[in-house]
Parts: sequence; C-alpha cells; structure tokens
Amino acid sequence: MNPPFDLQPTLSGPRVMLRPLQAQDFNLLYAAASDPLIWTQHPDNRHEPAVFRTFFEGTLASGGALLATETGTGAVIGTSRFHWRDSHPHSLEIGWTFLARPYWGGAYNGEMKRLMLTHAFGHVDHVVFLVAPGNLRSQRAVQKIGGKLQERLSDGRDQGYLVFRIDRFSWAE
Repeated sequence: MNPPFDLQPTLSGPRVMLRPLQAQDFNLLYAAASDPLIWTQHPDNRHEPAVFRTFFEGTLASGGALLATETGTGAVIGTSRFHWRDSHPHSLEIGWTFLARPYWGGAYNGEMKRLMLTHAFGHVDHVVFLVAPGNLRSQRAVQKIGGKLQERLSDGRDQGYLVFRIDRFSWAE
C-alpha cells in the first residue's frame, strides 16, 4: 500500500528543485512573474501586481503549490502545482505552471514535469493538464512531455479548456 499522496513534496533534479510554496515567497516569485511576455497567452494579466497577488493567494491556498528554483543557484524561476480532479477518477492535475523567460525552451519545464509526474505516478493512474485553447506554448510543452489531447471541457468552471492526459503505463515506457 502506498503512503498518502503528498501534494507538496520537495523534489530535486540536476536543473530544478521544487519545494512547497510559502507566503514569504511572494516577492521573489513576483519578480520572476513580472515579465508581461510570460502571460501573453493567458487570460489574466498576471504581470500586474494586484492580479498576481490574487493568483498567488489562490495558488498558496490550493495546498498543492510548488516553488521552482534553479538547483545550482537557488534562483526562483517559477511555480507549478498538483490538484485533485473529481471529474477524472484516479487522476491528478498538474497545472498553473509558469517559468521566467530565461528558463523557457524545454529543459527546465521538462525536468520539472518529469519530477512531478514521477511523484504522481506512485499514486495515480493518470495525470491531466488543462490548457486554454489559445495557449499554444503550453499545449506544445505538454505534448513534448507525452500529453495526449483527450477532450475539450464543455461545462462547469473549466468550460472550454483542452484536457491533455498522460497515463502511468505509457509514462513507464
């Protein structure tokens, strides 16, 4: 029997370390998020301080948020989080991810997601990613790590989002 799933583990790789997000991380995370180009394909202008504050407080309150730092320097480079999805049994969502622009291009995001997926697949059969239809950058990033488009949500709070999924068995291959 597996131990209970830890929504806020500390995970470490050669490039990225993930640890539980804390209230005192606001200023450093906002510094990483303040570039307007990060948010061009998102529905909210999270580079604005008040909008980012709302995003940060929701992320912190989620109980599954992780702060991403660069392993070598300790620099704050972004965030991601785990979230249980009632509508997808035996599934866990990974989302709300962003990285500062110097860390774009795949190596950092790929490592961060590999760390999170490896942790998740010790407990669940599927991981889902909800991506806005206009967020082509995130769609490509999810596909790059093996996400397959499953559906477009047609009702509820997440209406219109695309659902990408990775199964534990395909991940193990």
